[in-house]
Amino acid sequence: MPGKLPPWTHAVSEPLLSARLLHQLEQLEMLARRRSRSASRGERRSKARGQSVEFADHRNYVLGDDLRYLDWNLFGRLDRLFVKLYEEERELPVQIFLDASESMAFGTPSKFDFARRLAAGLGYVALCGFDRVTVRVFPEAPAGDAAQASARAALRGVRGKKSALAYLEQLTLLRSGGAGEFNPALQRGAREVRQAGVAVVLSDVLDPAGYAAGLDALVARGFHVHLVQILAPEELNPSTFGDLRLVDSESAAEEEVTFGRFRLKAYRQVVEDYTQTLREYCRHRGVRYFRVTSDESLETVLLKDLRQERVLG
Repeated sequence: MPGKLPPWTHAVSEPLLSARLLHQLEQLEMLARRRSRSASRGERRSKARGQSVEFADHRNYVLGDDLRYLDWNLFGRLDRLFVKLYEEERELPVQIFLDASESMAFGTPSKFDFARRLAAGLGYVALCGFDRVTVRVFPEAPAGDAAQASARAALRGVRGKKSALAYLEQLTLLRSGGAGEFNPALQRGAREVRQAGVAVVLSDVLDPAGYAAGLDALVARGFHVHLVQILAPEELNPSTFGDLRLVDSESAAEEEVTFGRFRLKAYRQVVEDYTQTLREYCRHRGVRYFRVTSDESLETVLLKDLRQERVLG
């Protein structure tokens, strides 16, 4: 008799993350260039001085200090009283911006499915490190869709490895649809957070309104920003030719075009020019940029590519 499937397989044909990958991810952690400034205790070194086991510095003793933290060895050498200071351990706030617009439903496998699995992997790493994870799904859930609204609400402020199972299960309930709101979603996220930490943006970055306003808002707020642009294989190498009627998946606008094989090279150049412009923008703004396709190995992206780029370690 087959074994019982994990709960997060209910909405998909296979688990978001395999048991083997989950075990491998437990050995990793989210990396950040800055120490955390969060007020909540976790396992992240902070500039705050506290009473953890990580020694930080000394300062002169003043009347009223706790005598338990006097450094008697230093007193024996210098005949002066010093108090030991320690690194407080704080959690790292991790914000994952997940593009669920209709364009993300494109591809085989779909861009949204890959983005959701990547959010699962990154979130699991953070939760195992006792960091606080919030997934911000955009655009807004359709009016009246209580299931989507509930799943999205449950992905806010998740903390601790004990919450990982519910976190993965809620991700499987998400669906894509609606017009993109890339800039408003990122700007709203930058305004709402109390403390900036790591921001991971998972999107095809194909919003007609562009991307600069949203990414600028995160950078200005002090986030350490990673942008993962997810494209479908068909978007990089189209296989359909001839007289075509193209329909915009988000606006429903139609356009008839003739796409011959000789135009494929020009199309590829347009795509490369766009991603190169995006890459250069990110480099100048201090945003880490990655481009992946939805048919890539999730294990390779998480365990190799993002580790090489110092997103995970």
